[in-house]
Amino acid sequence: MTIVMTGAGGALGTVVSERLSEAGHAVAGFERGDDWPSFLAAVEERLGPPSGAVLVAGGWQGGRALHDGGGAEYERMIESNLTTVQRALAALLPGMVARRAGSIVVIGSRPAAIPASSAGAAAYAASKAGAVALAQAAAAEVLEHGVRINAVLPSIIDTPTNRQYMGDGTADKWVTPDSLTAVIEFLLSASARDISGAAVPVYGRV
Repeated sequence: MTIVMTGAGGALGTVVSERLSEAGHAVAGFERGDDWPSFLAAVEERLGPPSGAVLVAGGWQGGRALHDGGGAEYERMIESNLTTVQRALAALLPGMVARRAGSIVVIGSRPAAIPASSAGAAAYAASKAGAVALAQAAAAEVLEHGVRINAVLPSIIDTPTNRQYMGDGTADKWVTPDSLTAVIEFLLSASARDISGAAVPVYGRV
C-alpha cells in the first residue's frame, strides 16, 4: 500500500511513518509548503497511486479562556488543524474515488467529542471538532465509491513536548504513540473494510 502522510516529521508522525514502513508500506510525507498536485504526481510516478493516507498535521499552541483574550490563537488553530485536513481531502479524494479504493485516517482529539475537556483552549476544540465533522461528512460522500474515512480521538499523547509542558507525573496514563499507531494501522487495513465515518476514542487512562 502507498500511504501519504501529513505531519510525518512530528513526534506522532515519525512513529506512524516508521511503523507503517516496517509493515511493508511505502510512505510518502507531505511537507508544509508542498503543492498537492505536484506532490501527488511525484508520488504516483515513484510509488504508485496512494491507497491510504494519515492526516497527522496539526497541533496545540496553548490558549486562554475566551473571556481572557483566548481568541488570539483561533485563526492559527483553524489553519493548523482544520484547513490542513480540508486541503488534503480535497486533493486525495478525487483520485481515490476514480480508482474506487482508498482509506484515510484523520487525527482528531478527545475535545472534538468532549469540548469541555478543552476549557482554556476553545479554539483548539473547535478546530479539531471541525476536522472530525469534515471527515465524517466526506466519508458519507465517498462511501459508495469504495473510499473510507475515519478519525481517531486521542487524549494526551506521550510525546517529549507534552512532557515538557505538562510534566510527566501522569505520563504513564497517557496514550502512547505506538498504541495510537496500532489503531491507525488497523483502520487503514482491509480488516476495517466495513468501518467508515467512525471517530474512535483512544483515551488511555486519563
